[in-house]
Amino acid sequence: MKIGMLGSGDVGQSLGLGFVSLGHEVMMGSREPGKHDIKAWKAKAGAKASAGTLAEAAAFAEMAVLATQWSGTENAVQLAGPARLAGKVVMDVTNPLLFRPNAPPALAVSGRDSACEQVQRWLPKAKVVKAFNTVNSGHMFKPSFPGGPPDMFICGDDATAKKLIAGICRDFGWGVIDVGGIEAARLIEPLALVYILNAIRTENWNCAFKLLKK
Repeated sequence: MKIGMLGSGDVGQSLGLGFVSLGHEVMMGSREPGKHDIKAWKAKAGAKASAGTLAEAAAFAEMAVLATQWSGTENAVQLAGPARLAGKVVMDVTNPLLFRPNAPPALAVSGRDSACEQVQRWLPKAKVVKAFNTVNSGHMFKPSFPGGPPDMFICGDDATAKKLIAGICRDFGWGVIDVGGIEAARLIEPLALVYILNAIRTENWNCAFKLLKK
């Protein structure tokens, strides 16, 4: 499958490497596709990796991954072009974090809305699914924890799109917890903040969520 990464930071690069190692073709989309860290990522990822503008990555994609900082997400979506993503599955990895001086991060979107729902409104003809927003970039692919594989919470309105993303999560080494329609992102995104605040407090980012069952 051809994967268009919309966002070239640590999250985008980590997920991109995971896709390449599973045999997918990946185009890293960026406002500056020629910058040094993307060239270094391409060299590490190998022959199935390429780079381009956000618009080029969106056009290339059979499936897109939105992995931007929240402050630049709407602009990135517009640069990618909603028409280029129409009909495609878009995995939304964003967290709507608000960074404040001398205070821990907070959510810029919460309550009766979520970042994922906003992304779906910006991409009305795409099939948006929330995933991979509740873990550090270093553990996104093939996570290894003493308690066994952790769980990834996903949500979205399109059942076929969620089935595709669930399969990707499993290929990446995760259990999958489907929590329903896109409104469930109002719960999954605060869960990411729980993860972040705990990691800051304990100075340990080597953790992930698992839903225990009996």
